[in-house]
Amino acid sequence: MDDDATRTDIHRHKSRKRRLSAAEERSNDELDQEVDVEVWEALSKSFMQVQSVLDQNRALIQQANDNHQSRAPDDLTRNVSLIREINSNISKVISIYSDLSSNFSGIVHQHRAAITPAKNDNDSRETGDRKLDPVKSGVESQ
Repeated sequence: MDDDATRTDIHRHKSRKRRLSAAEERSNDELDQEVDVEVWEALSKSFMQVQSVLDQNRALIQQANDNHQSRAPDDLTRNVSLIREINSNISKVISIYSDLSSNFSGIVHQHRAAITPAKNDNDSRETGDRKLDPVKSGVESQ
C-alpha cells in the first residue's frame, strides 16, 4: 500500500513538473512573439528609412544625368553638389544598416540570454542533474 502511495506522489510531482514546463513554454512562446514583433518593427522602420534615402538618390542621379546630357556649364557645375549629396545619402544608408545590424544583434542576444537560463533550469529540473554553482566554485547545487 505504501508503494502505491509513493507512486501516486511521484506521478503528481511529475505532472506538476509537466504543467510548469508547459506554462514556461507558453511564456517562452509569448516572449518569442514579442521579440518577433519588436524585430519586425525595427526592420520595417529601417527599411522604410533606407528606401526613402534610395528614392531621393534615384531622383538626384536622374537630375545629374540630365545635367550631364545638357552639357551646359552651369548644369555640370551643379552636378558636383548633386554627387556630394548622393555620397552623403549613401553614408546615411550605411549608417542605417549598421544601426539595424547592431539593434538586431542586441535583440537576438537578449532573447537567447532570456531563453537559455530558462531552458537550462528546465533541463536540470527534469533530469535531476546537479550543476556547479558558478558563485561557489566546486560546490554542487540543485
